[in-house]
Amino acid sequence: MKASPGTRLRVGAIDVGSNAIRFLAREVAGDGTHRELESERLAVRLGGDVFTRSRAFTRETMDAGVAALGRIRRRIDDLEIVNYRAVATSAVRESRNGGEFVERVRRESGIHLETISGSEESHLVWLAVKDRVALGPSRWLMMDLGGGSVEVSVVDKDGILWTESHTLGSVRLLQAFEAEEESKDYQELLERYAHSLKVPTAVAEWNPVGAIATGGNIEALAELAGVPRGDDGVSVLPVDDLRRVMNKLARLKVQERVKKLGLREDRADVIVPAAVVYERVAELAGAREILVPRVGLKEGLLLDLTDELQNRSAHADRRDREIRAAAVSVGRRFHFDEAHAQQVALLSLALFDQLGPLHGLGGKERRLLLAGALLHDIGQYVSYRRHHKHSMYLIASAELPGLSPEDLRIVALLARYHRRAEPRDAHPGYQEMGAAGREVVRKLAALLRVADALDREHLARVASITAKIGDDAVTLRMQIRGSVALEEWALWKKGSMFQKVYGKALLLEKAKKGNAKES
Repeated sequence: MKASPGTRLRVGAIDVGSNAIRFLAREVAGDGTHRELESERLAVRLGGDVFTRSRAFTRETMDAGVAALGRIRRRIDDLEIVNYRAVATSAVRESRNGGEFVERVRRESGIHLETISGSEESHLVWLAVKDRVALGPSRWLMMDLGGGSVEVSVVDKDGILWTESHTLGSVRLLQAFEAEEESKDYQELLERYAHSLKVPTAVAEWNPVGAIATGGNIEALAELAGVPRGDDGVSVLPVDDLRRVMNKLARLKVQERVKKLGLREDRADVIVPAAVVYERVAELAGAREILVPRVGLKEGLLLDLTDELQNRSAHADRRDREIRAAAVSVGRRFHFDEAHAQQVALLSLALFDQLGPLHGLGGKERRLLLAGALLHDIGQYVSYRRHHKHSMYLIASAELPGLSPEDLRIVALLARYHRRAEPRDAHPGYQEMGAAGREVVRKLAALLRVADALDREHLARVASITAKIGDDAVTLRMQIRGSVALEEWALWKKGSMFQKVYGKALLLEKAKKGNAKES
């Protein structure tokens, strides 16, 4: 249900990053306008421990992080915020005791901290950028640099076409070259290391029109370069000015950057590594200037949360469109049969929507089925033989914005089980799933196998399908174009999993499109 214009909603976002913990709270009206209630940045460098050989938080760092989030929790209560979302990025994601940290935060502050993937981080940042920058029909190279990683994406107004996370975060680079920080070769070492960051040739084919950068460091670099903010809050930073500021910073010791330039200490030491990465990505984009929209993950969190709370139906539709666009983008990278993929997706979702009383799953699982249906055959790029397994490996190593690592594993397994063997406890990938995840895989894979069988010839002969649930069987009434003999044979071979999972046989009824029912 859509919120009325007079409705006011208080929402909060917590970004547990590698260099700092950030909190943003807003009061949002039903028409989308908002006022800021609070914005806070707490200098807790979680990545300082994790991006070392120990790969774990020390007790001192963990205590500081938990205390900071306890403070934020008190502000949430003071501001009477009921709806908030808290996410953690690369430091917590990679820490050997990250799970312990998340549990302590939950136990001591009541905050449910969600560890998100690099692709989900990119998706949320894109939401914030799209809200600030008029992207238009063009493609852009977007870079979001944090303490532990840089997410590089090709985006347009409709979504993320490609994204990849690189372990070239500012804190990580600072840790790696700490011994060389006072060396005259420090900047050169950073630049050589950053040069290892590359993008696939497919990115050049999208022909990005420019570069967009987010993160506290690029905002500080724009300030140091003296570039103004436009009426929309966006700064345009020429790459030549970025390079000039970077060279100036590199000549100063950390304390000189603090005293002479007014930088915070936890910004002064990481800003040169950050500048090197920004310059490298701009070079890859062939950009002469960088747009700095001065928004990031926390703004994207608030936009996503507000959208979901104010208009759940529209929010679900948007997420569906984003997942579809991302999956098609991955599929095209592997030269998939797009028409077949779209047909299988169409039939899969029709089955899902009509068989809700049987499977009892929701919108999230529907999006996983959509992604699995679109990508089930991409393994044929490697080889037709065993392509279901190749599909699983390709999907598992892909980046699908908006999907968590657990979600991506489910999508990969759907592709694995769209043909041949049904799920077994000993299978890699499936073996590691919990009971709830296994049930989702079984239910969705059974639907996908039916949908794939009904396009066996890749000719879209089944125009539409209507499912009727009976006591002992599910009857599928198909509107068809021409003969579907091969599809019926394929369903006979692949439909047994449906009966095992749902306890009902499958019966077919055919009707030529526009004609009466056939036998």
